[in-house]
Amino acid sequence: MILTGRIVMLFVGVLCALVSFAAKAPAARTDYLSPSALVADSQGKTLYIAEETANQVAVFDIAAGKVKKVISLPDRPSGLALAPDGRMLYVTVGTPNGRVRVVDLKTGKSVSRIRAGHTPNAPVVSPDGKTLYVCNRFNGNVAVYDLASKKITATIKVAREPFAAAATPDGKLLFVAHLIPSGASDRDYVAAEVSVIDTAAKKREKTIQLPNGSMGLRDICISPDGKFAYVTHILARYQLPTTQLERGWMNTNALSIIDTAKKKLVNTVLLDDVDLGGANPWGVKCTADGKYICVAHAGTHQISVIDIAKLHEKLAKAAAGEKVSDATSSYDDVPNDLSFLVGLRRRINLTGNGPRGLVLLGTKAYAAEYFTDTLGVVDINPDIRPRAKSIALGSEKPLTELRKGEMFFHDATLCFQKWQSCSSCHPGEARPDALNWDLLNDGLGNPKNTKSMLFAHRTPPSMATGVRDSGEAAVRAGIRHIQFAVRPETDAVAIDKYLKSLKPIPSPYLKKGELNAAAKRGQGVFEKANCAKCHPAPLYTNLKKYNVGTGRDREENTLFDTPTLIELWRTGPYLHDGRAATMKDVLKKHNADDKHGQTSDLTDAQIRNLARFVLSL
Repeated sequence: MILTGRIVMLFVGVLCALVSFAAKAPAARTDYLSPSALVADSQGKTLYIAEETANQVAVFDIAAGKVKKVISLPDRPSGLALAPDGRMLYVTVGTPNGRVRVVDLKTGKSVSRIRAGHTPNAPVVSPDGKTLYVCNRFNGNVAVYDLASKKITATIKVAREPFAAAATPDGKLLFVAHLIPSGASDRDYVAAEVSVIDTAAKKREKTIQLPNGSMGLRDICISPDGKFAYVTHILARYQLPTTQLERGWMNTNALSIIDTAKKKLVNTVLLDDVDLGGANPWGVKCTADGKYICVAHAGTHQISVIDIAKLHEKLAKAAAGEKVSDATSSYDDVPNDLSFLVGLRRRINLTGNGPRGLVLLGTKAYAAEYFTDTLGVVDINPDIRPRAKSIALGSEKPLTELRKGEMFFHDATLCFQKWQSCSSCHPGEARPDALNWDLLNDGLGNPKNTKSMLFAHRTPPSMATGVRDSGEAAVRAGIRHIQFAVRPETDAVAIDKYLKSLKPIPSPYLKKGELNAAAKRGQGVFEKANCAKCHPAPLYTNLKKYNVGTGRDREENTLFDTPTLIELWRTGPYLHDGRAATMKDVLKKHNADDKHGQTSDLTDAQIRNLARFVLSL
């Protein structure tokens, strides 16, 4: 969605360039911590907390209620996995030249470093402790490692942006959740999916597509008995014009249930209430006794606690055609029923901001509260009144304008009825959700593909047709017309600050940071095909609008803004309506009369090389 401003914010904080990798006593710091992922030891005595922007893992003593030491990393930790025997901690370092650090928890030191792909995350250790699975987010694959030799044994190709993973208790299946959809976005059905990997065969066995509009898949867990997988995600109503927000008109927030034996979707339930959104569901975990599912709502700073037995009983009745609520009397009704969880779920407010990773120990829930640098703790026992608290993981630091901007980007409490945050439509560091949205800033009935916020302020005008003359104007329009809110000007200024701070990530098509041979040949084709006229370096846009022959119906002769080509590799599908699934489609299938590059006389090899070049930018 070309979010005129679903703007927002990442953060930045002064990264401490830690290069040593040894445990040390906590020291006063000047940067933010940004806790994101959690894992507990088998005794329930210690939590390991990935602190992304401090480049470290905190070791938290649960009984003492404090951090007892930290383990420094060379870059940001993106995921944690603990060996079944509790001796080793596996930490993915989420950089383009990714690594997995293996930490001996007895000494608190790194004992080995395993090469990984582009932005590895979601590490999973097999139940027998012999195998490690790592999702290489921007390579679109899952790497399989033999932990005895620390060598890779297989690379399994999966769908776009694998973001979370979980193994069944018997270790036979690995379920992988993908952040955003693949393919063209002008289809009638666009949804992210869950890949099912046969671990013995080391291959993707099946793909489970979630309901139309599913995206923002953040986490997945397996029930203690291994029968079900639970996936958190957004269920976007992208086929509706964005005229209002009430009753989840734009974005609803969901939990999908998968039968692991049948490898089939059971159904999808909404985590919102009729007049109150539960935005940006993130971490999901089951209690060890199998009684409850807990979901962290990163956008509304809450935890949902769902009765598992009652949930499955109600789902079974709906599947049998019984009327189980005013809105549901069939299987198909469930994903649209905002009242389905009434009587089955409690929403508990946390005291910190931005809960992401989640751990359950007995009836205690622990949440990594990203923006307040705290560990949220609450007892979910239904027989007692919940009293949430937040434990500081370091010294409190004042919020810079940049940090506020990132926080506002992710905070749905700023939105009317808390249905969505800016990150709802820009789930990957302010990049696109791969959906088309019918925003009203350029009329009704002409959906446009969501744009990346990278360089939004440096490449005016904004929106596909340039209806906003600047990134600043787009931010303020987004607050009014997408969040349906009136906010202080200082909020928009902070969001501007955040968006201006975004930096491109090196392309996975690069070889050791440089163009490969095919891309170098494509660079010559780029000049020959006259692409550089409208896409000159360094931003690869001349900031002008053209009729490139892609307008349809009443937009047939519309002038479209020339987009930057920087980070094109992660912003597909392409063209204003997302009709082109690949760059080859843009160059060969959707370039009538050579209106955006003289490609009609290029050979197939030249087209491939040209695509490789622009995807390397």
